[in-house]
This record gives sequence, C-alpha cells and structure tokens, in this order.
Amino acid sequence: MTINLNEMSRKELEKLRKDVDKALKSIEGRELKMAQEAAAKAAAEYGFTLADLSNLPGAKRAAATKSAPKYRNPNDATQTWTGKGRQPDWFKTAIAAGTDPSTLEI
Repeated sequence: MTINLNEMSRKELEKLRKDVDKALKSIEGRELKMAQEAAAKAAAEYGFTLADLSNLPGAKRAAATKSAPKYRNPNDATQTWTGKGRQPDWFKTAIAAGTDPSTLEI
C-alpha cells in the first residue's frame, strides 16, 4: 500500500494521522499484553509470579514521596530543606555563622 502524502488534502492528512495514532495505541496495548503474558510464563517456569519478581531488589519501585521540610531559612521563608541530601547554601552559611540548627527547624 503506497500513499502519496503530497496529493492528500489537509483534512485527509489529519484523518490519516488520527487513524495512525489509533492503530498505534491499539498495537501498543496488544504488545504490552503479550509481553506481560510472556513474562508471566517465564516466571511460572521457575515457580514464581510477576508479583514475586516485582519485590526483588532493583525492581522498579513506585515514585518516592517527597519529604516534608524540616528547616526554613529565617531570611526567606520560601526556602526550605528536608534535612536530606545536600545542604542548601543558606543552611551552610547560617551554620558557619554559628547558628544552632535547631533554631532553623520548622
């Protein structure tokens, strides 16, 4: 099947694009189902389920929830820090100036 896009009207091209998008979505759904079935079959050969495999270290996990802020910059209340990860510059500067970290807690 050969389609000459240069000879098609804008309306025909838009319909074609819509049909292609619909077909791609349908194929993606079928392929995803096939992949899940193949993975379940492979896991079953070893006596496991897909749920068993999802609990393994390194398995994809749900997105981490964001921690609540623990510290606030006294000079700019919009700047906060959870106490995890790299210390923000305003926190390091305050500590270097002798501020007790507990005074910056929210």
